[in-house]
Amino acid sequence: MRAPIPEPEIGDLIEIFRPFYRHWAIYVGDGYVVHLAPPSEVAGAGATSVMSALTNRAIVKKELLYDVAGRDKYQVNNKHDNKYVPLPPNKIVKRAEELVGQEVLYKLTSENCEHFVNELRYGVARSDQVRDFVMAAGVAGVGLAAMGLIGVMFSRNKQQKH
Repeated sequence: MRAPIPEPEIGDLIEIFRPFYRHWAIYVGDGYVVHLAPPSEVAGAGATSVMSALTNRAIVKKELLYDVAGRDKYQVNNKHDNKYVPLPPNKIVKRAEELVGQEVLYKLTSENCEHFVNELRYGVARSDQVRDFVMAAGVAGVGLAAMGLIGVMFSRNKQQKH
Protein backbone atom coordinates (compact mmCIF):
# COMPACT_ATOMS: atom_id res chain seq x y z
CA MET A 1 0.00 0.00 0.00
CA ARG A 2 1.35 3.37 -1.01
CA ALA A 3 1.77 6.05 1.67
CA PRO A 4 -0.80 8.85 1.33
CA ILE A 5 0.44 11.69 -0.85
CA PRO A 6 -0.92 15.18 -0.25
CA GLU A 7 -3.74 16.12 -2.62
CA PRO A 8 -2.36 18.05 -5.61
CA GLU A 9 -3.69 21.51 -6.40
CA ILE A 10 -5.87 22.17 -9.42
CA GLY A 11 -3.69 22.66 -12.50
CA ASP A 12 -0.69 20.78 -11.08
CA LEU A 13 1.37 18.62 -13.42
CA ILE A 14 1.54 15.01 -12.26
CA GLU A 15 4.60 12.99 -13.20
CA ILE A 16 4.00 9.22 -13.06
CA PHE A 17 7.06 7.00 -12.98
CA ARG A 18 6.36 4.14 -15.39
CA PRO A 19 9.02 1.52 -16.04
CA PHE A 20 11.36 3.00 -18.71
CA TYR A 21 9.55 6.36 -19.11
CA ARG A 22 7.50 9.04 -17.36
CA HIS A 23 3.79 9.52 -18.02
CA TRP A 24 2.24 12.96 -17.44
CA ALA A 25 -1.24 14.09 -16.44
CA ILE A 26 -2.81 17.33 -15.20
CA TYR A 27 -4.77 17.49 -11.96
CA VAL A 28 -8.31 18.86 -12.36
CA GLY A 29 -9.67 18.35 -8.83
CA ASP A 30 -11.59 15.83 -6.71
CA GLY A 31 -8.93 13.16 -7.30
CA TYR A 32 -9.16 13.36 -11.12
CA VAL A 33 -6.55 13.98 -13.80
CA VAL A 34 -6.78 14.57 -17.53
CA HIS A 35 -4.19 12.74 -19.63
CA LEU A 36 -3.51 11.14 -23.00
CA ALA A 37 -4.13 7.41 -23.40
CA PRO A 38 -4.21 5.06 -26.39
CA PRO A 39 -7.72 4.34 -27.68
CA SER A 40 -7.82 0.91 -25.97
CA GLU A 41 -6.02 1.94 -22.74
CA VAL A 42 -6.97 0.21 -19.53
CA ALA A 43 -6.40 2.63 -16.62
CA GLY A 44 -3.16 1.96 -14.79
CA ALA A 45 -1.99 -0.61 -17.36
CA GLY A 46 1.33 1.19 -17.70
CA ALA A 47 1.59 1.04 -21.49
CA THR A 48 0.10 4.47 -22.13
CA SER A 49 2.79 6.19 -24.16
CA VAL A 50 4.04 3.02 -25.81
CA MET A 51 0.63 2.09 -27.22
CA SER A 52 -0.14 5.68 -28.27
CA ALA A 53 3.18 5.83 -30.10
CA LEU A 54 2.35 2.66 -32.02
CA THR A 55 -1.05 3.97 -33.12
CA ASN A 56 -0.10 7.67 -33.56
CA ARG A 57 -3.41 8.44 -31.86
CA ALA A 58 -4.44 9.12 -28.29
CA ILE A 59 -7.68 9.78 -26.46
CA VAL A 60 -7.93 12.60 -23.92
CA LYS A 61 -9.28 10.95 -20.78
CA LYS A 62 -10.43 12.13 -17.36
CA GLU A 63 -9.78 9.46 -14.77
CA LEU A 64 -8.96 9.12 -11.10
CA LEU A 65 -5.27 9.78 -10.44
CA TYR A 66 -5.15 6.66 -8.28
CA ASP A 67 -6.33 4.54 -11.23
CA VAL A 68 -4.03 6.19 -13.79
CA ALA A 69 -0.98 5.80 -11.56
CA GLY A 70 -1.83 2.21 -10.66
CA ARG A 71 1.11 0.78 -8.71
CA ASP A 72 3.55 3.36 -10.09
CA LYS A 73 4.86 6.21 -7.95
CA TYR A 74 3.92 9.76 -8.87
CA GLN A 75 4.62 13.31 -7.79
CA VAL A 76 3.54 16.88 -8.46
CA ASN A 77 6.14 18.38 -10.78
CA ASN A 78 5.43 21.92 -11.93
CA LYS A 79 9.03 22.13 -13.11
CA HIS A 80 8.61 25.06 -15.50
CA ASP A 81 6.93 27.47 -13.08
CA ASN A 82 10.21 29.40 -12.83
CA LYS A 83 10.33 29.81 -16.63
CA TYR A 84 6.66 30.19 -17.63
CA VAL A 85 3.71 31.75 -15.83
CA PRO A 86 1.03 29.09 -15.27
CA LEU A 87 -2.41 29.88 -16.62
CA PRO A 88 -5.14 30.42 -13.99
CA PRO A 89 -6.29 27.06 -12.52
CA ASN A 90 -9.90 27.53 -13.67
CA LYS A 91 -8.71 28.14 -17.25
CA ILE A 92 -6.45 25.04 -17.13
CA VAL A 93 -9.37 22.87 -15.97
CA LYS A 94 -11.76 24.36 -18.52
CA ARG A 95 -9.31 23.77 -21.39
CA ALA A 96 -8.53 20.22 -20.18
CA GLU A 97 -12.15 19.19 -19.71
CA GLU A 98 -13.15 20.58 -23.12
CA LEU A 99 -10.71 18.11 -24.67
CA VAL A 100 -11.91 15.00 -22.78
CA GLY A 101 -13.14 12.31 -25.17
CA GLN A 102 -11.35 13.76 -28.20
CA GLU A 103 -8.94 11.69 -30.25
CA VAL A 104 -5.71 13.57 -30.92
CA LEU A 105 -2.52 13.02 -32.89
CA TYR A 106 0.25 11.49 -30.80
CA LYS A 107 3.96 11.57 -31.64
CA LEU A 108 6.71 10.71 -29.19
CA THR A 109 8.86 13.58 -30.44
CA SER A 110 6.39 16.43 -30.78
CA GLU A 111 2.92 15.67 -29.42
CA ASN A 112 3.28 13.39 -26.40
CA CYS A 113 1.70 13.40 -22.94
CA GLU A 114 4.31 15.83 -21.56
CA HIS A 115 3.75 18.28 -24.45
CA PHE A 116 -0.01 17.98 -23.79
CA VAL A 117 0.07 18.85 -20.07
CA ASN A 118 2.62 21.66 -20.50
CA GLU A 119 0.41 23.19 -23.19
CA LEU A 120 -2.54 23.09 -20.76
CA ARG A 121 -0.63 24.56 -17.78
CA TYR A 122 1.63 27.09 -19.50
CA GLY A 123 0.32 27.47 -23.03
CA VAL A 124 3.70 26.08 -24.20
CA ALA A 125 4.04 22.56 -25.58
CA ARG A 126 7.41 21.11 -24.55
CA SER A 127 8.88 17.80 -23.45
CA ASP A 128 12.12 17.50 -21.53
CA GLN A 129 12.02 13.70 -21.98
CA VAL A 130 12.33 14.19 -25.73
CA ARG A 131 15.06 16.83 -25.36
CA ASP A 132 16.98 14.64 -22.90
CA PHE A 133 16.67 11.59 -25.16
CA VAL A 134 17.80 13.50 -28.25
CA MET A 135 20.77 14.95 -26.36
CA ALA A 136 21.72 11.51 -24.98
CA ALA A 137 21.40 9.97 -28.44
CA GLY A 138 23.54 12.80 -29.85
CA VAL A 139 26.22 12.32 -27.21
CA ALA A 140 26.13 8.55 -27.75
CA GLY A 141 26.36 9.09 -31.51
CA VAL A 142 29.37 11.38 -31.13
CA GLY A 143 30.99 8.84 -28.79
CA LEU A 144 30.39 5.99 -31.25
CA ALA A 145 31.73 8.10 -34.13
CA ALA A 146 34.85 8.95 -32.10
CA MET A 147 35.38 5.28 -31.24
CA GLY A 148 34.98 4.37 -34.91
CA LEU A 149 37.51 7.02 -35.94
CA ILE A 150 40.00 5.79 -33.34
CA GLY A 151 39.48 2.22 -34.61
CA VAL A 152 40.16 3.30 -38.20
CA MET A 153 43.29 5.17 -37.11
CA PHE A 154 44.61 2.12 -35.20
CA SER A 155 43.94 -0.24 -38.10
CA ARG A 156 45.71 2.12 -40.54
CA ASN A 157 48.64 2.47 -38.13
CA LYS A 158 48.97 -1.34 -37.89
CA GLN A 159 48.80 -1.70 -41.69
CA GLN A 160 51.57 0.88 -42.17
CA LYS A 161 53.92 -0.96 -39.76
CA HIS A 162 53.65 -4.28 -41.68
